[in-house]
Amino acid sequence: MEEIPTEINLVTLNCWGLKFISKLRRERLTEIGRQLASADPQPHIVALQECFCQEDYMSIRRETRFILPYGKFYFSGPFGGGLAILSKWPMEESSILPYPLNGRPTAFWRGDWYVGKGVANAKIRYGPAAKQVIEVFCTHTHSPYEGGQPDDSYLCHRIAQSWTISKLLRGAAERGHMVVGMGDFNMIPMSLEHQLITANAPVRDVWRVLHPESSVGPADHPAEKARRRPIPTAEFNIEENGAASDGPYCTWRWTKEQQKLLGPGKPPVTIPPDTIDRRGKRLDYIFAGSGDISTLNGGWVVKSAKVGMMMRHPELGCSLSDHFAVEATLAFHPLSSSGSLPPPAAINGNGSGIPSKTKPTNAASTSTAPDDDTIADDKLVTDGAYLHSPTPSSIRDLKSYDAQLLSFLGHESQSSQLPTTAYDDILSLLHQYVARERSQRKWRGYHFFAALAVTIGCLIGVWWSPANYVAFILMLVSSLGLTAGTVDGLMSLLFFQAELGQLKEFEWEIMNAKANAAGGIPVPTAERGDERSDW
Repeated sequence: MEEIPTEINLVTLNCWGLKFISKLRRERLTEIGRQLASADPQPHIVALQECFCQEDYMSIRRETRFILPYGKFYFSGPFGGGLAILSKWPMEESSILPYPLNGRPTAFWRGDWYVGKGVANAKIRYGPAAKQVIEVFCTHTHSPYEGGQPDDSYLCHRIAQSWTISKLLRGAAERGHMVVGMGDFNMIPMSLEHQLITANAPVRDVWRVLHPESSVGPADHPAEKARRRPIPTAEFNIEENGAASDGPYCTWRWTKEQQKLLGPGKPPVTIPPDTIDRRGKRLDYIFAGSGDISTLNGGWVVKSAKVGMMMRHPELGCSLSDHFAVEATLAFHPLSSSGSLPPPAAINGNGSGIPSKTKPTNAASTSTAPDDDTIADDKLVTDGAYLHSPTPSSIRDLKSYDAQLLSFLGHESQSSQLPTTAYDDILSLLHQYVARERSQRKWRGYHFFAALAVTIGCLIGVWWSPANYVAFILMLVSSLGLTAGTVDGLMSLLFFQAELGQLKEFEWEIMNAKANAAGGIPVPTAERGDERSDW
């Protein structure tokens, strides 16, 4: 095996590769492969989401085969989970675990259930020692179709999925392996889903390690409004907040009129860096652990993190995806022979642990016409009411390499569990969702029996029908009604019953974790005589 690396470059990207739906899919994904192949620094591990078509995956593999010779396309669900992992080093093991809670087959226009979303895992060896292993997890959690509102019926799914991946990350860390979790998590920073991952597994959000004061949502989100910070500019949202989604730099978020300015032979279009950005947010994450510090005589720390893959397609002028990539470099920081930490290593030659500033790159000469919000707020931008690119003072408190390792070694105060109130919130949400699903199961069962009764009535009516066209109408109504009723009956008997069983399992795990957090001994639900044991 070649020399053991001292740095590992990671990339995660949602490719927006939905067949028949995503525009310019083949051209964009082929260009994504070219850009990965020519990236500087070269990526060592890449996690892809929404790469649903194997032909697109193979197109990316052809472009990256010399720098990322190993790869795995994951099959899940009827139409595939869209997950893939590329690696510079061999994959010793690979698997995919579908999420127990993952949308509904009745919401066929949304598709989450049909693609079988889950967690792809690859065990990658970067050195000969037993613990010189990276366990990479790639995921794409349930989309927040209902905007994350308090009555969002899919919030329970995303929380359960965060819980699932946190257990996988924790299990890998307990094996002494370096752990990396990457993907489109469809959550905002410091949300309950986010806290579940960082509290239930010994990993950290690499962006918040370097940018602890970065945003906790888009500018208009209640959590971000509560911080009472100025609205950011597009540049600030990229450099400081890591907003790889929904920002004005992405051409797929432009209006149709703006998109008409793009295309072959047309001049390149840019967005001014001081454009206000109310909607940009983080949905894509890299979570990383340090590895077994005592065995490796050191650990992996965060050297840099940035938003990447912001370039446009060289001919079409469009963004390569509706998300930008999140990129990070992890560096190995050794312990001294005495077991103590040496002085912090320099990053980018400045010795401060602060990564160099990265400017967003967009070729050109022509600017798009501003939208209504931009026109209305131009004066506020001019007057400095918006956050611009970060200054040295805004990042002077970044953690050094020593501090990062010390936090894993337990020398800093760091909570490893959620407060019990957070578990109460999850249980409350869970019980509300269970009530909804039980109601759905009941009414769909009633529909089946009603459709069966109508079918029997129609067949009797056919016997006594005075004309053929009446018989035809009765047979048509009975056939369609019984088909719909049968589907609902199967949903009630199979899907909802299975989902309620998974919810029982999830409830037990949360109650168990809550009891452990409170220092008590959990009591099985059934022994408490709780009516929910009869789900």
